[in-house]
Amino acid sequence: MSNDTDQRGSDSTILEILTLLDKQGTVGVTEVADNLDIAKSTAHYHLNMLLRNDFVIKDKQKYKLGTKLLGIGIQARRRIPLYKAAKEEINKLGSKTNELVILSIEERGLGVYLYKSSHGSALDIDAPIGRTAALHNRALGKAMLAHFPKERVDQIIEQHGIPETTDQTISTKEQLYMELERVQKEGVAFNREEHIEGINGVAVPILNADGNVLGAVSIAGPTNRFQGTTFTEQYPYLLSKTRNTIELELEHSDYNS
Repeated sequence: MSNDTDQRGSDSTILEILTLLDKQGTVGVTEVADNLDIAKSTAHYHLNMLLRNDFVIKDKQKYKLGTKLLGIGIQARRRIPLYKAAKEEINKLGSKTNELVILSIEERGLGVYLYKSSHGSALDIDAPIGRTAALHNRALGKAMLAHFPKERVDQIIEQHGIPETTDQTISTKEQLYMELERVQKEGVAFNREEHIEGINGVAVPILNADGNVLGAVSIAGPTNRFQGTTFTEQYPYLLSKTRNTIELELEHSDYNS
């Protein structure tokens, strides 16, 4: 029993070290020990174990994540049917609009950026592939939330809250539920500087044949370009066409193989 407990503690420490490296970039033994409240000898042991298995690399006295994790992540993404069905359509939409187009899914109550296309777009926002993001302050997130059962939305709010990131962010449950009702009715979600000042976005959900959420696709850009009917009509129309094509691909092709 004691050995099982020790093993679980060891596994937890390894995951905490990987999370710390992801957050800080590079760390030394002392930093790991201080952040995780463990002995330096324990930190050194786990870092060396990760080093031997190519999960981290060592530069002088600092450690950072190795590319082995990247390879694992790429393989994981390739096995997601939505990614396989949507990639080409996302590229087409990015080329057509010359704006940033993002494909996202939901995991553990957060959005996960699965793929993006930025043909000709000079927009630079913090949207690295694989990164998680809150749902309530992004068009992608609201497009998915609007089609979740209320119990699931309540659970996500309980778990992650409704943090305010700009003056325009929805920050109460009442406001959020009103917005999600509108999104569900109209079939399109808007982000008007709710995540980043000066950036607007528009998104539509991607559903399976049973009406369950698979993900969402969005177009994002600076407010000076994302206004008027281009923002409220043209981009929602293009997104809907892209979404419809992706849903048909998923329905009629065997992307699970």
